[in-house]
This record gives sequence, structure tokens and C-alpha cells, in this order.
Amino acid sequence: MRLSKAALAILISQCLNVFAAPSNQKDGHQNNKKTLDPYPGKPRLTFKRDGTFKLTVFSDLHFGENPWDWWGPEHDASSVALMGTVLADEKSDYVVLNGDLITGENTFRENSTTIIDQIVAPLNKAKVPFSSTHGNHDNQPNITHAEEIKREQKVSRFSYTRSAPKGVGGDFGPGNYWVPIYRNNKDKAPVLILWFFDSRGGFSPNPDSTRVPDWVDASVADWIVSETRDMEKAWGPAKSRAAVAFVHIPPHAIQAVQSTVTPEKNPGMNADILGSGSVQDSSAQNMDKPFWDALNSKVKNLHAVISGHDHGNEWCAREPTKDVIFCFDKHSGYGGYDSPGWGHGVRNLLFHTPDPKAGVETWIRLEAGETRARVILDKHYGK
Repeated sequence: MRLSKAALAILISQCLNVFAAPSNQKDGHQNNKKTLDPYPGKPRLTFKRDGTFKLTVFSDLHFGENPWDWWGPEHDASSVALMGTVLADEKSDYVVLNGDLITGENTFRENSTTIIDQIVAPLNKAKVPFSSTHGNHDNQPNITHAEEIKREQKVSRFSYTRSAPKGVGGDFGPGNYWVPIYRNNKDKAPVLILWFFDSRGGFSPNPDSTRVPDWVDASVADWIVSETRDMEKAWGPAKSRAAVAFVHIPPHAIQAVQSTVTPEKNPGMNADILGSGSVQDSSAQNMDKPFWDALNSKVKNLHAVISGHDHGNEWCAREPTKDVIFCFDKHSGYGGYDSPGWGHGVRNLLFHTPDPKAGVETWIRLEAGETRARVILDKHYGK
């Protein structure tokens, strides 16, 4: 079939417009009404066919501690064994490593990030997808959060950890990102968003090492606003999705909550008194407020904000000013500070249904299998 000159001109113009159309792709995902996918090259994460989704949190693993002493490598071997036992028993759909993966002040520059290989080995063996946050011990003169993220991405195809766009997170705080969880492979919009935030802390690299602020940078607040806006454009109202947020150092607002915690209302160990250095904003006042305000105003159906850092705590409580539930993890690793009787384990979260408003069951599981502090995170908890 022969086209007239006019028809041919129209066809050429249409083709040129297609090829010249501006791309919305940025930092690994496309921001438009048709798609918003930060992981185009990875398997889609979904609930099980029975409608459940199980998430296990390992926190404060502290690998690489005192490698020059006999007990340092022995502690790492014990931590690897714990991870293997828990992963085999729990058969989780997703794993979170919630900060202080490495005791960075004990590392040597020439091999610091290779410790990541040992940490992710049990996850690779179990073939379970996972994400990491990073803590104050992951920023030290011989190691940084960015270097750990890069190494993790290199040595595990199961890693969903990524870095925020340039300018988000402040100095030495690149680990701000989110992971979508879908009901099934066919749904266009996720029903659950896992948010990960970088609370920084520690020290900058040599030769002029200085303290790094220990709170989520204010730039993350604007990023939360823009990301949630893109999600609404792509997937519709935020109320159609649930969320859980992970950050290593607890937000500063949680310090005031501890005085209201009781064993009956908030089961779980409560052995660390919160104060300077144990929450965000330890050297200033309200520096994490922009992040805290944006998170709680823009992220809807937020089941909980979950932190590590304080090894002696494992309770959940409602923060009244934002009406949001906060939970501590369980100290998982054999490295890091400890006390007799504390034990080592994980926090589990079980979503019984993809319904974004349904409560989430959570509990502490110890290495040998004992469970405690089982509660339902819903609108009634802590009230």
C-alpha cells in the first residue's frame, strides 16, 4: 500500500514524537501514572497464595568485632549459626537487617566491606530476599554505609537494598529507599510498602575522621513528600496501601514513651534506659523532627516504626503525639554489647491478610525457638 505525501508526513511526525518523548526514569524507577517500579530487573515481591506475608528482622549483628582475639571470629560463627537456624525454622518471605551489621571501628581498610559476604551468606543459601538499614557502627574511619550497600548489591542477587537519589540523606546517610510488596504478580499496585531510613551516626572516613550526625537528615522529609506524591499518581490514594518503616536508631520522640511502658501493656524486655546516644538527635534538639513529621503525615496505614540500636529493649508502644506504634527489634548478633540473660533472636512480623488496615502480628523469637512478647499491631494496641 502506497501512502500519500501528507499521510507519510503525519506518520513520520508521530514516530519522531514517540522517540523524542521525555523519559521519567530516574534512579532506577519510572515515575508516571502507568508504572512506578524501582526494581525492573528483580522478581516482584508478593504475598503468599494463602494471603499471608512473613517478615523477619535481624538487628545489631555486629560482625567483625575484635578479629585479633579468639572470641571475635567465634562470635561471628555463632551469629551465622543463629541466622541459619532462624531462616530454616521461620521460612520467612522477606528479611530485614536493621543496622549495625558490622562493628566498623574494628575493621581494617583493606578488607572491611568483605565482612558483608559472611553476613549475606545464610540469606543467599536460603534464597530469601532482603533489605538492609545501616547504623552508627557501619560508619567508621575504615567503612561507610555507601560502601556496605555497594558490596551487598555485588555479592547477593537477593538484596533489595539501594541508595537514595543524590542529595537525599545528608552526609554518610544514603540508605533511604522503599520496597513494594504486591498481593500477587498480576496486580499493578502494591498493597504494602516497606520504608527504610538512614539514621547515620558514627564517624566519617580517615584521614580526617569526625563525628557524623545521628539522625535522619532533614532532606529525607522532602523526599518522603515527593515519593508519596508519585505513589499516589501511579497507584491511587495512599489509604489503599499499608506500610512499615525501618530505621536503626530510634526517633527522638520515643525517649518520652519509655516512661509509659509496662510489662502488662508492652510485653518484652525493657533493660536499656533511653537517653543521650540511644535515640536520634542525641547531640541536638529536634533535628529529626522534619523526618518524623513527614513520615507520620505522608505515609498512611503505618503499622509500625521499627528500630534496633538499644540491645536490651524489645517492646512495642504507641507514640501518642503521632498516634503511631513503635517497636524495638531483638539483638540478633553475638557481637555488640550484651548482658547475661538477654539472649539473641529476631523480631517476626506476620501479615495475615493483604488488607492494608488489618492488624499485624509480631513477636520475639529467640535462637532456640522460644517466643515471647507476642502482640497485634492494630488501632487498639497501646490505647
